[in-house]
Amino acid sequence: MQDKTWVEISRENLIHNIEQFRQRVGGEVKLAGVVKSNAYGHGLVDTVSVIEQYVDWIAVDSVDEALECNSLREGDTSTCRLHVLVLGYTLFDRLEEVVENGFHQVVANVETLEELIPICEKLNKPAHIHLKIETGTARQGIWQDDLPRFLDKFDNCELLNIAGVSTHFANIEDTTDHSYAKQQLEKFKQAVQFIEQWGSGKYEGLIKHTACSAATVLFPETYFDLVRIGISMYGMWSSTETQVSAMQKGIQIDLKPALTWKTKVGHLKVLPAGSGVSYGCTEKVTTATKIAVLPIGYWDGYDRKLSSVGNVLIRGKRCRVIGRVCMNMIVVDVNHVPDIQLEDEAVLLGKQGDEEITAEEIARKVGTINYEVVTRINPQIRRVAV
Repeated sequence: MQDKTWVEISRENLIHNIEQFRQRVGGEVKLAGVVKSNAYGHGLVDTVSVIEQYVDWIAVDSVDEALECNSLREGDTSTCRLHVLVLGYTLFDRLEEVVENGFHQVVANVETLEELIPICEKLNKPAHIHLKIETGTARQGIWQDDLPRFLDKFDNCELLNIAGVSTHFANIEDTTDHSYAKQQLEKFKQAVQFIEQWGSGKYEGLIKHTACSAATVLFPETYFDLVRIGISMYGMWSSTETQVSAMQKGIQIDLKPALTWKTKVGHLKVLPAGSGVSYGCTEKVTTATKIAVLPIGYWDGYDRKLSSVGNVLIRGKRCRVIGRVCMNMIVVDVNHVPDIQLEDEAVLLGKQGDEEITAEEIARKVGTINYEVVTRINPQIRRVAV
C-alpha cells in the first residue's frame, strides 16, 4: 500500500556518517548516537535498527523513547549491548521504569536522587546516574558549589551509582570564536576533579562526556570517554560556522544527508491568466500556467512560511510553490515540466536527478535552522530505511 507522503532514510549515508566520526575520534572513545525527537525527524526505530551495530550508546530525551529503543531488544541480542542514556528530565512517577530497565539517566536535581533511593531499594537494582554540570548553558545543570549535596546522596545509598558526568556547550556551533566553549570546558574539568577527589577517589573512572557534533568535529580535547553525535550523524552540519571552522582548521569530514521526503502529484490543471492561487489569493498567475497540487501541507510539517518561496523537485526540475501553503495541500508551478503525470514522485527535501533541496535551504527561507526543518516533519508520516 502506497502513502501520499513518506520519508526515506538512507542506510548507506547513516553508516557513512558514523564511520566518519569513528575515524575522527579513534577507537578508544565511545560513540553515542543521539536519536531524541524521533531521531531528529528521521524515525527512531528505523534509525536505531540501522545504527545499532555501529555505535556504543543510544541517547534519547525521554523514558518513552528509551522504551521504544528497548523494544528492539526482544528476540534480538544485537541491541542488548547498547547502553541507553536518557538526556531529558524524567518525572518522578516514571523513575521506576528507568531503574527497572537499566537505563542511564542524566540528573541535575537532588530531589530526583531522593526519589530514586526508595525505588532502588524496592527493586534492589541500581540507578545509573550521569550528573549534569552547569558550565554556562543555563539549562539543566548543577553548580559546582552544590555538588556536595548530590555526592552525599551517593555516599549514603550504594544503589545510587554515579555512572557518568557531563555538560553541554552553549556556544560552540553558532560562532567561529570558541572562547566561551573553552571556558565551559575548564569549568567542567574543575567539577570532574572535585567529584573524583570526593571521598578519597571513590568516584574515579566515571564516563565523562561533553562533545556534541560540532565539538566532535572541531575539538579533540572535548572527547573524554564518549561523544554524543546528533545532527551530523544524519549528514547535516551543526551550522555554517562549524563548517567554516572545520575548513580553517583543515579538518575534513564528509557528511551525507540521510533523509529524503517525498510525496506524489495529486492533481494537474491549467490556470487561466489572472487566476488567484490558494487562500487569500496572495499570488496571481500572469499567464496561462500549468499547476500541480501536492497532497501535503503544514500539518505534515511543510512550513507555511514556504508560501510562494518554497521549491519541490518533479522529474528532476525545481518547481516553485505558488500561493499559500495549506494544511494538507500545496500548489506548484509545473509549466516547465514536460510530460508530467498524475502521481509522479515529488521530492520536498532531498535529491532528485541532478537537483537537491537541502534542509539548510529550507531553513534559510523560513528563518530557522536545519535541525527544526527535519525534526518537525510529522511523526505520523511513515519512515522507511532504504
